[in-house]
Amino acid sequence: MAGMFSYSNFNPLDLSNFNTSKVTNMSEMFKNTSYSSLNLSIFDTSNVEDMSNMFYKSSSLVSLNLSNFDTSNVKNMQNIFYKCSSLISLDLSNFNTSKVMNM
Repeated sequence: MAGMFSYSNFNPLDLSNFNTSKVTNMSEMFKNTSYSSLNLSIFDTSNVEDMSNMFYKSSSLVSLNLSNFDTSNVKNMQNIFYKCSSLISLDLSNFNTSKVMNM
């Protein structure tokens, strides 16, 4: 799923039927997009190892709740929120960064 929605503007973006249970790489998934919010509550991130640049330059993103993300296997989170200049609400309450080598 690396780069899957990069530079996209699908409006609305319906991710309710996505099965991400076997995904290991979500790098650049929403890079340079103009969504103000994303509902990622259905995402199963338990096998993801790379989330680098996942929301890179998503400058319209205002609110993001990632409390359901299982990040226990993530090794790379480099620039995950780089230049998310409008982001005012971010829930990372369940983030486990014990395996992260690059943040």
